[in-house]
Amino acid sequence: MKSSDEAPVRLNAWVAGHVQGVGFRWWTRSRARELGLVGEARNLSDGRVAVAAEGPREACASLLALLRGRETPGRPGRVDSVAEQWSSATGLWTEFAER
Repeated sequence: MKSSDEAPVRLNAWVAGHVQGVGFRWWTRSRARELGLVGEARNLSDGRVAVAAEGPREACASLLALLRGRETPGRPGRVDSVAEQWSSATGLWTEFAER
């Protein structure tokens, strides 16, 4: 049985700034797949990008740091703020998709 530290988690992140129409979802998908995460990145009608990622907490935290990083190399667009919410993994996804 896995301990709570090893159990998969879900990270929901809402990224605000100039993040639509610049390849941000594609970049996010690529970083998430490199980290072994599943989930999705999708545009919201208010101009933000919603990111839902599931996997090991450490990998989700790494993705969050990349989303927030002011000087993240190669990240398209401009990130002004990132809101986050953590919960238990739902198991809805088998890969990380761009929607």
